[in-house]
Amino acid sequence: MTTPIADFVRAYCERNALRLHMPGHKGEHPLDITEVPGADSLYDAAGIIKESEENASALFGARTFYSTEGSSHLIRAMLHLALMGKKNRRVLAGRNAHKAFLSASALLDLDVAWLTAGETYLSCPITADDVENAIQEHQPCAVYLTSPDYLGNMVDLSAIAGVCKRHGVLLLVDNAHGAYLKFLPTSLHPMDLGADLCCDSAHKTLPVLTGGAYLHIRDENLAAQAKSALSFFGSTSPSYLILQSLDLCNLFLCDARSLLEQTLPKISECKERLKAQGYRFIGDEPLKFTLDCKAYGYNGFDLCALLDEQNIVCEFSDADFLVLMLPIRDTESALRQLESVLVSIPKRTPIESVPVKATHPKRVCSIREAMFSQSETVSVKDSVGRVLASPSVSCPPAVSIAMCGELIGEETASVLTACGIETVRVIKKPFSI
Repeated sequence: MTTPIADFVRAYCERNALRLHMPGHKGEHPLDITEVPGADSLYDAAGIIKESEENASALFGARTFYSTEGSSHLIRAMLHLALMGKKNRRVLAGRNAHKAFLSASALLDLDVAWLTAGETYLSCPITADDVENAIQEHQPCAVYLTSPDYLGNMVDLSAIAGVCKRHGVLLLVDNAHGAYLKFLPTSLHPMDLGADLCCDSAHKTLPVLTGGAYLHIRDENLAAQAKSALSFFGSTSPSYLILQSLDLCNLFLCDARSLLEQTLPKISECKERLKAQGYRFIGDEPLKFTLDCKAYGYNGFDLCALLDEQNIVCEFSDADFLVLMLPIRDTESALRQLESVLVSIPKRTPIESVPVKATHPKRVCSIREAMFSQSETVSVKDSVGRVLASPSVSCPPAVSIAMCGELIGEETASVLTACGIETVRVIKKPFSI
């Protein structure tokens, strides 16, 4: 496997040239370059970037394109590609969508019909029957799902893809947390399960710098439009540091399957030992440890703080759950350290309360109208009866409790408060409901 981007940049550094081009540090950080002659151009790739993307395509078994701006960039590009040339702009979407989906909906003026399932706002265990019924009711041009979700739950994409195919509807998958799923002993990657378009945040689970991501496309006609769609939403100054890390990751992926075959049993064994101690896990994603903390007598915030005291930094915590993301490399060492700390924490009486629940407020206006309206910040207690203008949570987890254009009621306000949210952006008055 070649590494053309990394090789070019190393050779360029060795020239020790007078750099009369961007960036302004002029070589103080030598591996950080711009589109100098021979470096190719991300959105018009014909040289080393094209070669590197072809290497990634061979590894993933689909047309694969790079982004240096994460899956947020690719979510917008996927939706643009799915709707290109269509009058029907209705998309079915799981309600646990990343807030980048909301901004894409506003920019592209999507008509979103939400798919709902499950009890918590972070998970949406949609079934093939749910999709079948929703397609018949709403007649969308595309279905958009998040799998794995932030807690590591995965939906049955194979069955859902079959439904979408029968109805001639594109299936788009936000696989930001699952780039490595391709390299399990049996692939669980969305493209192998029937998705038409899919985005992976390589940086979340693979040895890639933050922002490195993949767009995968099945259809050659859509693939031919990919660079145009990416350039429509992306910066004209992509990071060559991130591109090099994506390029070098191709070498890593050549051995990723054998590495995962060795580490997955050790992860399963560790989970079983912790279960015997009284811990409860949720989710299907192999590299994610998601603890139902209340079953062990703690809330997620408290358990996160205890781990932090032992120099273990968690991905995410809330009142209910603690999310830990394991590395593919050096997994055994990480497991030993984590298990040692977890077993040292005394088990307490389980907390008997239900997780922060999902709400389904009334839609008052479109996402686009809400996000482009004049808005103001108010306290959550003063937001009841107002219309949400901007997504209500930060990242992580970047899953909005109410959607832009929805009416905030008492129930939604109580959930916002339970999640530690004190203020929200609402559409300025007067606004007729």
